Order: sequence, then structure tokens, then C-alpha cells
Amino acid sequence: MKTRQLGPYTVSAIGLGAMPVSMNDDNIFPEESAAIATVHAALDAGVTFVDTADIYSPSWDTMGHNELIVGKAVKSWGGDRDSIVIGTKGGITRSEGEVWGRDGSLEYLRSAVQKSLTNLGVDVIDLYQWHRPDRWKVYGDVIASFKTLQDEGLIKTIGISNANVEEIEVAIEVLGEGGLVSVQNEFSPRFRSSKDELDFCGEHGIAFLPWSPLGGTGGGAKAVAQRYPAFGKIAAGRGVSPQQVVLAWELALGEHVIPIPGASRPQSISDSARAADLELTADEVASCNATGGA
Repeated sequence: MKTRQLGPYTVSAIGLGAMPVSMNDDNIFPEESAAIATVHAALDAGVTFVDTADIYSPSWDTMGHNELIVGKAVKSWGGDRDSIVIGTKGGITRSEGEVWGRDGSLEYLRSAVQKSLTNLGVDVIDLYQWHRPDRWKVYGDVIASFKTLQDEGLIKTIGISNANVEEIEVAIEVLGEGGLVSVQNEFSPRFRSSKDELDFCGEHGIAFLPWSPLGGTGGGAKAVAQRYPAFGKIAAGRGVSPQQVVLAWELALGEHVIPIPGASRPQSISDSARAADLELTADEVASCNATGGA
């Protein structure tokens, strides 16, 4: 598995988005043993970065479901646990009646971090990411709260998610150069609106983590070759899956890009992991750039 830098960590070029085993559009979830097997398949394939979040769960009253699975899977894996980097996220609330909200207060974030530590079974979180902005709070103030959590020894590194260029700039200003290690935004053949953020991160040495890099859990990944024929054509010529071509294209957009494809079956992440070894030609990348997108 080829590697890339995620702040101080050297991680696999392809990560695992663990969300689909706890939350997806079909609301059909694997048994815990099968979910753990999916994470194990990722680790066996050389994936060393796993992304989760406290809200990834089948229902409001099972928050932490995904973190618990990731924690159990990493702990029960037979390989080198110290080689695995786990990123989780906080700042979105979910309460009775499936009422969703945002809370960027230091008190809430500290409480959320402590719960995540318990769920993951760790003493410190490798990467803690602000999941979505709390528009009732000043952005820079919430970033300062993340720095407080870091100073308190609860989290090692800081990332943000669903952020625009201005918000990334604010985070850099508050944390200093090198203090912000990652930005996790949606990016795929279907959704390319985060290209400015992707490029900005490359200019500042910040890892860019595309979420839903294959098009999301609503069938976008399965239909990518039909919706965007350029990827299917390259896949047929290379003898690989269209999904591998999509991920290889994203990797080609910058050395700082680390796609985190989701998976609910071992076969899916095993296939995705092989994209790290698929190098597209300049013409193939240009063809992918020219097809589809928002």
C-alpha cells in the first residue's frame, strides 16, 4: 500500500470510511461480526486510516455505534495496532425524535470527545474533526476550543469537515501553519464543488479527505461507470473496476489527497484499496476531469 502524509502520520493512500456499516440510505446494516470483518478486510489490505464519527449510528439513541465497531475491530485485529490512525468527528447533535442540530461549544465538544474516547477504547484521539459548522458560533472561536482539547491532551491532531476556503483560512490563522492537518469535504465525479478547497489544501500542506469519493451510499458508487462513461472506458481497458479508476483519479489530483471510500462488505474495501497501485496516464486523468460533475 502506498502512503501519504496526514499531519504527523504516514497513512495509506486509501482510507476507510466506516459509516456505511452504521448509517446508509438503505437503513440495512450488517451484523456486528460482519461489520468488524469489513474493517478487518480494510486493515488486511493495507489501509491504515479509518474514519468514523459519533453520529454514525442506526438511530439517535445508539450514537457511538460506529465508533464502537471501529474500536472493537482495531483492537481484535491481528496486525500492528500502532500502525492504525483513527479519525473521528464531533459537533453534530442527534436527540430523541431524530432531531439533528449543531453544538460547537467547548463544553459539548469536551463531552463528545470523552464519549468518543470510551467508544474507541483509546486514551487519546489521533485525529478529531469538526463535523459541520455551528452557525451560531464564531468559526474561529470553535477552532480555539479544539486547540484547548488538544492542549488538554484529549486529541493529538485537528481537522475540519464541510469547510470552505475562508473557513480553512480561519482555522490556519487560529492554529498556526501546520496546526490544521486535514479537511474532509465531499468530492466525487458527481460532486466537484470542493475542487477549490482541494487545491487550497495542497498549497498549504493540508491533507484533503474526500468523503463519498465514489458518489455516496445511495447507489452512486455502483452506477459510476454508467453515469460517467470515461471511468468505465478506462476500467475496461485496464481490467479493473470503475471504482478503482475513480479513486485513482482522485489520488492523481494531488499528493495530499486521501480518499476514504465507505464499505459495508469486505469485498468493497478490498477492491477500493487496490486503487492505490493504479496510476493513470495524463490523458486518462484529463478524460476523467472532463466528464460529469457539478
